[in-house]
Amino acid sequence: MFGIVPFQFRFRGQVSLILDIYYCFVDNDGKALHPTQIAKTTGISFAEVSRRLSATPELFVKLPARQGEVTRYRVTSSASARGHEEIEALLYRYAQRETWLLYAFSGMVLCLLLIVAMTIAPNV
Repeated sequence: MFGIVPFQFRFRGQVSLILDIYYCFVDNDGKALHPTQIAKTTGISFAEVSRRLSATPELFVKLPARQGEVTRYRVTSSASARGHEEIEALLYRYAQRETWLLYAFSGMVLCLLLIVAMTIAPNV
C-alpha cells in the first residue's frame, strides 16, 4: 500500500469481493473451483480472484494438485459450517479491525510528528 508499512490490508475495502467469491462457491454446492471459473462467474478479474483466494485462508483453502491437474480452491470446513450471516459478520468484523489498526497507526505517526514539532519549536 504505502511501501513503508510492513503489513497489508486483506479485508478492508475487499469485503464485497470476498463475499462474491464466497457466494460463487455456495452457488456451486461447495465444489472445488479453479480461479478462472470463479472469475467467469463473478466478473472479477482473474488476478484479483487469485489474490483474494490466497490472501484469505480463513475462508478458502487451496487443494493439493495432483500431477497434471489444475489448482483448485474450496471453502474451509469451518466456514461451510457457519451460516451466510455469520460469514458476512465475520468479514465485516475483520475489516473493522483493520480499520482500527489503520487509525492506530495514523495516530502514532501524528503523535510522533507532534513530538518532533514540539521538540524543534522551542529552539526556533
